[in-house]
Amino acid sequence: MSPAYLSRRQQGLLMTGGGALIISPDALLIKVIGLPDAEILAWRGLLTALGFIAIVVARHGRRAFGAYRRCGWTGIGVALLFSLSTFGFVLGNQYTRGGNVLMILAGAPLIAALLSRFFLNEHLPRRTWLAIGACLAGISLIALDDAGVGSGLGNGFALLAATALAANFTLCRTRPGVDMSPMLTLAGLIVAACAGLYGLAGPGLALPSGQSLLWLVVLCLVLLPLGFTLIQRGPLYLPAAEVGLLMLLEVVAGTLWVWWLLAERPTPLAFAGGALVLGSLLAKGLVERRLERRLRGRGAAQQESC
Repeated sequence: MSPAYLSRRQQGLLMTGGGALIISPDALLIKVIGLPDAEILAWRGLLTALGFIAIVVARHGRRAFGAYRRCGWTGIGVALLFSLSTFGFVLGNQYTRGGNVLMILAGAPLIAALLSRFFLNEHLPRRTWLAIGACLAGISLIALDDAGVGSGLGNGFALLAATALAANFTLCRTRPGVDMSPMLTLAGLIVAACAGLYGLAGPGLALPSGQSLLWLVVLCLVLLPLGFTLIQRGPLYLPAAEVGLLMLLEVVAGTLWVWWLLAERPTPLAFAGGALVLGSLLAKGLVERRLERRLRGRGAAQQESC
């Protein structure tokens, strides 16, 4: 690895970790908004699509259409997989316990590592495998008190979310240097269309008012588009498994948001699990920073000798 590669790697870590923290109030605000699943999905899809369009136009200006065209058929696959992960997460929480969903989603980095190894022949260092294992254990502790047998259907939806998320990041790695984040616009439209048709076939769709409407706009028009744009750019700089690994920051931070603002105090096991996840990511980051300094020192020494 060259120092230039490590510089790009730092960008990927900051983008993905920052994006995960930006979307971490997701679960909290969904509780505050209080809409049924079909309605929150419909408005979520529509508003996030508008937010993604605004970000693409702000970044690319008159070349925005070209940003969509560069994604090609791979981008359509990314949009479909992102839509599936959204549906799987929401429906998984509807049909099984939240702890089950969390534990299954925690397997996304492992699924991404296996997919990348099989399809892309990407080799992960031992420290990444150790961090994946430690984070799996930590998320399991966070979810343990809420875990149960649950519904097979709900567990299946959660597995769909984890697999689609991992496959999304892996698919992005097949087009090095191509930013797939603009295609999240299409993903939002797919979610909105499917949920809207379901809602129209049932009791219809309602729009919240007052403070709930404000939080819906903040979440879906600002936080989710910004956070997921950063996360979706992660595979430009990092292996798919590491992007999935950093996504676990959302689980830990989201738990803290709910505790702080809704007084849903985590159990000691949840505290221990969060500390294990954060400690694992911190230790991995410190080890990699030490390796980076060594490589930079070697590069400087080689330049002086020349």
